[in-house]
Parts: sequence; C-alpha cells; structure tokens
Amino acid sequence: MQKYFLCRYDELTEGQSRGFSLGDTAAGTDNVFAVMKDGEIYAYKNSCPHRGINLDWQEDQFLDPDGALIQCASHGALFVIESGECIAGPCAGEALTPVPIEHTQEGLYVLLAE
Repeated sequence: MQKYFLCRYDELTEGQSRGFSLGDTAAGTDNVFAVMKDGEIYAYKNSCPHRGINLDWQEDQFLDPDGALIQCASHGALFVIESGECIAGPCAGEALTPVPIEHTQEGLYVLLAE
C-alpha cells in the first residue's frame, strides 16, 4: 500500500469537496477527491464509472448545486456521497471506487495499492 498525504483537517470543511493528484502524474497515478458530509470524510477515485473520465467540472467542484450529491460534469450522473452509488444517469446502479482514508495528527492520508 502506498500512503499519500491529502490535506490538514482545516483544509476540508463541511459540504465541501476537494480534488487531489497523487504521486507522479507522468506515471499516470491516481487522482482522488474527498467530500466532508455530516462530519465524515468520504474519498473516491476521480473517475466516472460510465466513461472513466474525471468527475469535476472545475477545480474542486464535485458536488451538485445543493451540495447533496456528487455529480459528474460530463453527463450529470448523480452519486450518493456516503456510498458512491450512482442513482441517476447512464451509469445508474454502478458506483464510484472508494479510497481508504487514514486520520492522523497531521491530517488526512489515502491508502492506494501500488
């Protein structure tokens, strides 16, 4: 497992999403994003199950206008924040790929298979 630092706790607030590039981008390493909802942090790979493209439409913009669901910028698919399940759009019934999070004194880390 490879451990990547994401951010300090105060850099991710309630109802906010934030994207992260991990490792050497030239090597094609993963991009992930995190969302805080009801005090919990959820992290997923930044890849829509429909076409494998990034979900964000602008930097750190992964949520619908109400901040209630994750939304794919390409075709508007909607995903439940807590589970990553697609509930509307061309990939309904599929899900985002969750990323394990580790909480430390320094902040948040994600753990990815090498």
